[in-house]
Amino acid sequence: MIAQLTGLVARVATPFVVIDVGGVGYKVAVPLSTLERLPQPGSQEKVTLITHMLVREDDLSLYGFSEELELKVFELLLTVQGVGPKVALALLSALGGAGLAQTVGAEDVRGLSKVPGIGAKTAQRLILDLKDKLFALGFERRVEGLAATGKIIAKSGNAQLLEDIISALMNLGYNKAEAQKAADAALDEALKLGPSPQFPIVLRAALNRLTK
Repeated sequence: MIAQLTGLVARVATPFVVIDVGGVGYKVAVPLSTLERLPQPGSQEKVTLITHMLVREDDLSLYGFSEELELKVFELLLTVQGVGPKVALALLSALGGAGLAQTVGAEDVRGLSKVPGIGAKTAQRLILDLKDKLFALGFERRVEGLAATGKIIAKSGNAQLLEDIISALMNLGYNKAEAQKAADAALDEALKLGPSPQFPIVLRAALNRLTK
């Protein structure tokens, strides 16, 4: 059982990162909250991910988190009928732990249903099964803000950044049209703040538009 990895970020292809541990590359699926905290690929700054390993007959998958609390939320989500690891990761990426707790606590079926893979019935199960459990982890009853510190991922211009955001959103389950629209709007807003938009922050803003 692989419970933790410490190494260098070799590559990023949202929602996956490759962590180089002593020359061996581990492909790990991560939520946006964890991606925001990672150094740039090629940096010599080591990172530690707390991992959940899922073993199936024909597959071995790793899911990584920068904090123990994120892992606990992910594992709670997996206990809900109809929620697999891909959907659990999409929920964490779209809402964050505190945002998920607030949305579930408010019994906001509509808000949960905006996340890819979540229908009305699954949203209701999330509320029924997790309402008390999420707050028991210590989340406050408030919406998680969008403020986040991200590190600039070196890309060749805004066109490439836009393409990367659209690709990341599609990998999280959104269709191309809605991904394009949200990415365009998020990038426009980011460019008002400065000439060098940061990939994780623009992606977070795009996700926020899609889940409103």
